[in-house]
Amino acid sequence: MKFAIVLVALLGFCAAEKVRFDNYRVYKLTINDEEQLRAVQQLEDQDRGYTFWDFPAAVGQEVDIVVPPHKFADIQEFSAAYGTPIEVKINNVQELFDQENPLVTPRSFGWTAYYRTADIYEWLDHILEEFPGVTSGFVAGQSYEGRQIRGMKISYKEGNKGIVIEAHIHAREWISSATATYVINELLRSNDPEVRDIAENTDWYIIPVTNPDGLEYTKDVNRMWRKTRRPNSGSTCVGTDPNRNYAYNWMQGGASTNPCSETYAGPQAFSESETRTTTEWVYNNIQDLRVYVSFHSYGQYILSPWGHTTTSAPNYNHLREIMEASRTRIAAVYGTQYTIGSTAATLYVASGTSHDHFYGQQDNNIQIAYTFEFRDRGQYGFALPASQIIPNSIETVQGLIGFLADIKCEMKVFGVLLVISLLGGNWAEKVKFNDYKVFTVQPETEDQLKALRSLEHDSVASFDFWTSAKNVGQKSDIMVAPGQMDEFRTFLEENHLEASTY
Repeated sequence: MKFAIVLVALLGFCAAEKVRFDNYRVYKLTINDEEQLRAVQQLEDQDRGYTFWDFPAAVGQEVDIVVPPHKFADIQEFSAAYGTPIEVKINNVQELFDQENPLVTPRSFGWTAYYRTADIYEWLDHILEEFPGVTSGFVAGQSYEGRQIRGMKISYKEGNKGIVIEAHIHAREWISSATATYVINELLRSNDPEVRDIAENTDWYIIPVTNPDGLEYTKDVNRMWRKTRRPNSGSTCVGTDPNRNYAYNWMQGGASTNPCSETYAGPQAFSESETRTTTEWVYNNIQDLRVYVSFHSYGQYILSPWGHTTTSAPNYNHLREIMEASRTRIAAVYGTQYTIGSTAATLYVASGTSHDHFYGQQDNNIQIAYTFEFRDRGQYGFALPASQIIPNSIETVQGLIGFLADIKCEMKVFGVLLVISLLGGNWAEKVKFNDYKVFTVQPETEDQLKALRSLEHDSVASFDFWTSAKNVGQKSDIMVAPGQMDEFRTFLEENHLEASTY
């Protein structure tokens, strides 16, 4: 009897601790000049009871802010003082959360509800049992609170290039893990020829929940939680934004040193177990990784590097072509429109992100990295109803087909050229190399190295790389056709590279 009383008391305490957002509103602020931008940035960086769903980074940006009822007058006064246009987007945030998940969770795992970490992991175990020949499970890392960060590899044959999908790194973005599990299911079960093509000709490494502590906290306590759950020394504020915690160009803009900020980057790069251990696992366990994708919400964007600067990435034109192919496939399903571009130039400056890190590090072969920001554009925000999981996921699979098909097309071109060069006999007799030159190029900076990699990847029909530089200071030997000399010299000038000839 005493145990029952204690249990009831504890349950009552837990229920009372869960944060509710009754009558909280989402306001949209529009930033029109530099003074307004600085004011909104200061508002975001201070702990004044607001929750920012967007992060102020540029003039012209629209920022969604969750405001409690007792702060309505304050935000209106702020708007009047600085002249920032303001409007109500959502009248009652709690109503959205109440409608987000079905009242009765389905008995079997599916895509009509949002699930907890343990449910997702249990489903992964069922998949591993059902598809033992092509799937294998892995533990990519461990969270601060000791939870495993699990993933699944799908591989139908040896020799495939690898793609990583990292999902649910931000706790409140439930649609990201739901979509990741749907992608796993489609890669294994779909009979669509295009899905079978990408499933069987790519090795997939999918991590559905990168921030399990945060996900559980959104289920038990605060639905709007974004960060990790590690306490911060010297502060009562908990957690770090894991997608500002990666090492490449850490704290170079769009991140905060304030532990109470939603974009707090941590005391140093890779301070968070979630980012550090999963990155180490990727580097240590995937030999031929070519593509890195991060699933997020919301806003309907496909974003490429860079996040820390508006300067274009070395192979940005190619990255944009791939994004365009993906956007076209997505729109063909339900008409959903995605915006494409680099993170900093299209959305906002954000340094220390996962896709910048894996794209920017010189000790890997990744030249293609993206962030998907899923549905919607603000009607529901992070509280996207579970009824939209399946349509969002269907679109995403089509988006993956779109950009992998574009990459595959280039590889086919390379394969044809390689076969022709190896045929010998009459073909070989007809191939002449009059006035071709071989140049030696030695990159001295990471940007120069990335530019060379981009040239090798994007221009296989024009330039023949005899050797490839893998690190700064290493040499590349490149054969250039007479008709491509001007293009090659322009490339050298633009990237401040020097070349010598054999």
